[in-house]
Amino acid sequence: MSSVAVVTDTTNYLPRALADSQGIHQVSLYVGWGAAPVRELEMPNFDDFYSRLRTDPETPTTSQPSIGDFLAVWEPLLAAGQDIVSVHLAGGISGTCEAARQAREVLVERGQGERIEVLDGETACGGLGLLLLAGAATARAGGDMQAVVERVREARKALRIWFCLDTLEYLRRGGRIGKAQAWLGGTLKIKPILSLEYEIVPVERVRTAGRAFERMVQYMHELHDAGADGWVVQHIQAQDQAQRLIEHGRELYGSEPAFVSEVGPVIGTYTGPGLIGVGAIPRALLS
Repeated sequence: MSSVAVVTDTTNYLPRALADSQGIHQVSLYVGWGAAPVRELEMPNFDDFYSRLRTDPETPTTSQPSIGDFLAVWEPLLAAGQDIVSVHLAGGISGTCEAARQAREVLVERGQGERIEVLDGETACGGLGLLLLAGAATARAGGDMQAVVERVREARKALRIWFCLDTLEYLRRGGRIGKAQAWLGGTLKIKPILSLEYEIVPVERVRTAGRAFERMVQYMHELHDAGADGWVVQHIQAQDQAQRLIEHGRELYGSEPAFVSEVGPVIGTYTGPGLIGVGAIPRALLS
């Protein structure tokens, strides 16, 4: 067992088996309709959620973990003698990281807070997953808490990630549109390409799904040329497009992606079905 445990929230959407094998622990966010949101971590798959999202006029709600949720994951790790690096989705779109900081303050009062470092990943989904894999690799190699923190920060500086949406409608409905707000002045019938820094950042907009896919392939080439060869593909209910991106990536990089997965309901509430995403960091940071 390494001396440092890497903890995160469920918006990384790493394949569950991969997260478990890398020793990455997760605190669940909540999502659902009405007064009974469920823990995202306990959803066996996302198909039923997205089927309802397409047709239900009511927008589901999402909520961050409670302080108690963080403590329930952290305290057994501390008791086992591990320090903790807890990395979370961007503070510009969620209060999750702030809740983690508040949970850490509870443990500060108990004399254990110095054994926990909370980091705002300033990204989510595939980007967050790459940061976690980088940090977990350093932890398994015997790095101490500071070494893990430094690796995560190095990975964040190197990270480049784009995602393309089928429509801006879900961002508009959910109110998490960030700097892409200006695009709402025109038609919603565009294919927006965005990035995720501290908040959602518009990159460019195209008119057709075909052009959007072509632009994502071009972006993969840009990542490759920049030396970002630890690549990932994610999607929401868009397996065929994701598979085509994977095939392009295999040919371009000559390697398998670090992971491929579907983005879950907490983020999917605000992006909607049809998302495809590509991101990368230098593969050397993953080992």
